[in-house]
Amino acid sequence: MIGTPLLPEIRELIEQRNFSALQRIFNDWLPVDLAELISDLPENEQAVLFRLLPKGLATETFEYLDFDSQQNLLTALTKKHVTHILNSMSADDRTALLEELPGTVVQELLKLLSFKEFKIAKTLLAYAEGSVGRLMSPDYLSVKKDWDINQVLDYIRTFGHDSETLNVIYVVDDIGKLKGELLARTLLLSAPEKTVSEIIAEDKLITLTASQDQADALEAFKRYDSVALPVVDSNGYLIGVVTVDDMLDVAEEEETEDIQKFGGIEALEEPYIDLPIPQLIKKRAVWLVILFVGEMLTASAMAFFEDEMAKAIVLATFIPLIMSSGGNSGSQAASLIIRSLSLGEITIRDWWKVMRRELVSGLALGCILGTIGVFRVIIWASVLGHLDTKWLYIGFTIGISLVGIVMFGTLTGSMLPLLLKRLGLDPAVSSAPFVATLVDVTGIVIYFSVASLLLGGILL
Repeated sequence: MIGTPLLPEIRELIEQRNFSALQRIFNDWLPVDLAELISDLPENEQAVLFRLLPKGLATETFEYLDFDSQQNLLTALTKKHVTHILNSMSADDRTALLEELPGTVVQELLKLLSFKEFKIAKTLLAYAEGSVGRLMSPDYLSVKKDWDINQVLDYIRTFGHDSETLNVIYVVDDIGKLKGELLARTLLLSAPEKTVSEIIAEDKLITLTASQDQADALEAFKRYDSVALPVVDSNGYLIGVVTVDDMLDVAEEEETEDIQKFGGIEALEEPYIDLPIPQLIKKRAVWLVILFVGEMLTASAMAFFEDEMAKAIVLATFIPLIMSSGGNSGSQAASLIIRSLSLGEITIRDWWKVMRRELVSGLALGCILGTIGVFRVIIWASVLGHLDTKWLYIGFTIGISLVGIVMFGTLTGSMLPLLLKRLGLDPAVSSAPFVATLVDVTGIVIYFSVASLLLGGILL
């Protein structure tokens, strides 16, 4: 980032009130770099720097700022300045800002919008949170099928300055129904005398609806490798467009939420550093309590086999080895399946294929770890000079237990995400700690059950 190395110099120029030098420095800066610089400044200095930017650059920079900096500037800038920014912002970015602000603040800001922008803002805010309607922009270009290429190019030159994207031009009929799309590449490579109807592909049109979930829209962008998708109503009328830059933000939010859930934490609605500590504790405490209660079952299972442990205390030394192996294998399987579900590589219908693969994988992995476990016990006993039949039985107990526990871990880790998906829940909820807790309880039962069978009459 350009701004970070210059931050001390920028602060010095602000303190010296050398505004002309600051304006010269920022002449060649990109809006995204300016936004990062402003976000790094103390709140009382952000407005000072922001006021130096030309109006057009100021609006673009404002769209790249984080929410806290935007909120600070809305408070610090004059009403006239705020009015210009809100009316100049792209509709989707403005909606993203307004939906994060308190209702009373939103009502005041809406009063600053022109009649046209007010109608747009109210329409987009009326859609459900998390829907495509909140993301779409009404700023798109649409042309008629009977236009020739020259007419289309003239239209773009006249009205294309405020369009959300020029990569795709949409084709509508006389009443506004979507009939096709025209890619910029196709347009530029077509002969001037050709008409739009001759070069559009109507049968390949992919559309979104305003009520559709943003996650579904994200899947459509991934599946069809699109840079922009049109949004239509129930009757097929074109009402907006969603672009890939909006989807990148959605993808980041989705991935962040999944990662947090996978770590055994409720999804955070705000950046970690901005979340109040009481809320952060609440988000983490819920799952910690659930996992703690689950681990109580592990304690109960160990208490149930208390007599066996009292008779053969050596068995207790291998409990961490047994429990961690099952938890690790389960977490591996859960990670693979959750990611495959997210990428669309597998569906719920593939559960039997997944189970067969994990049975084979679990058996192989269990045998590998079990073999290592057996040799570990034998080598340890040999070094201590205690190797006898008893230690061989202990080694086989460890080995067989590991096979069973690793197989159970892989099956639990692979099937639980599919089950949650089938129930309409987020597969990421089957987080690594959650799977590990389930496997811990079962691992103790498997371990001491095998020990009772193999060591009965020998140690037990």
